[in-house]
Amino acid sequence: MASPATSAFRTGLLVIQPLRRRHCAECRGGPLSLLVVEDGAPRCLDCADLGHLVFLPRGDTALTRRSREESSLSAVVVRFNRRRGRYERQGVLVEEAGLARAEARCLEDAEARRRRRMRDARRRAAEDVRFTEAFAAEIGRLFPECPTERARAIAAHASVRGSGRVGRSAAGRALSGAAVVSAVVASVRHVDTPYDQLLMSGVARHEARRRIAAGVEAVLAGWRPAEAGRTAEDEEEEVGWTGRSRMASRGSGMGSVAVRGFTGGDGDAGRGLGPMGETRSS
Repeated sequence: MASPATSAFRTGLLVIQPLRRRHCAECRGGPLSLLVVEDGAPRCLDCADLGHLVFLPRGDTALTRRSREESSLSAVVVRFNRRRGRYERQGVLVEEAGLARAEARCLEDAEARRRRRMRDARRRAAEDVRFTEAFAAEIGRLFPECPTERARAIAAHASVRGSGRVGRSAAGRALSGAAVVSAVVASVRHVDTPYDQLLMSGVARHEARRRIAAGVEAVLAGWRPAEAGRTAEDEEEEVGWTGRSRMASRGSGMGSVAVRGFTGGDGDAGRGLGPMGETRSS
C-alpha cells in the first residue's frame, strides 16, 4: 500500500496533526505536533524528509494556492474531527521560499482581489434576496392565508446562506413543495406552540412533538386553502425530511478529507496507527 510520505495523492502529500501523544517510530522523538504515517507507523517530519517545510494555516485561499504553485514540494495538513468523524484540512506545508514568492504575488494584486470579493459579495446578496422572495412566494401559494410578513420571516430564516437549513438544501433551492412545507411546519412548531418550553423542561423531542401536533395543525389549517383538507401529519409525511437526508444533501463540506486505510485513525481511541492508503477530497 502506498505511503503518504512518498506518494502524491490528489490532495498532495498528507501530514496529520495528532490528537494524542505520538512519538516517531524511527528516531523516537516526540511528542509530535505533526506526523506522517509510513508503513502503519508515525514518522516525524524530519524523518519523512519534510522537516524543511513551513506551516501555512488555512484561511487565505489565494495565498495557499499560490504557495503550493511556488513550491516544488508541499503537503496538506489534516486533523481528525471526532464530532464529525472525519479528517479536516488545517493548512499546508510549503517551502519557505515558495511562501515568500506567493506573498509577493498576493501583495501585487491585493486591491484587485479585494474589489472582486466585494463584487462577488454584492452578487451573492442580490441572489439571496431573489431566492428569499421566491421562497416566500411559494409559501404564499401553498398557504395563502399565511400573513405576508410571516411568510417573509419564514423564508428569510430558512434560506440563510451557509446555515444548512432546509431552504439551502437541494430541494429547498429548487423550491420543492416538501421543503417549503418543512420550513413552515418548523416555524409554526417553534413560534406558535409551547414546543421550545417543553424541550427546556426535559420532555423528549418526539413526545414534545406529539403534544403540540394539534396546535400545529390548527395553525396550518387556518393558513391552507379552504378546500385543501390536509393535516399537519400529512404535511410531515410528505416532507420526509430526516436529519440523515439533510446531512446527505449538505455533503461533508469543503474542508473535509477522507482518509482510507488509516485504520483506527488518530481519533479512534484504543486502536493503533494503521497503514494509510489513498486519500480523496470530500
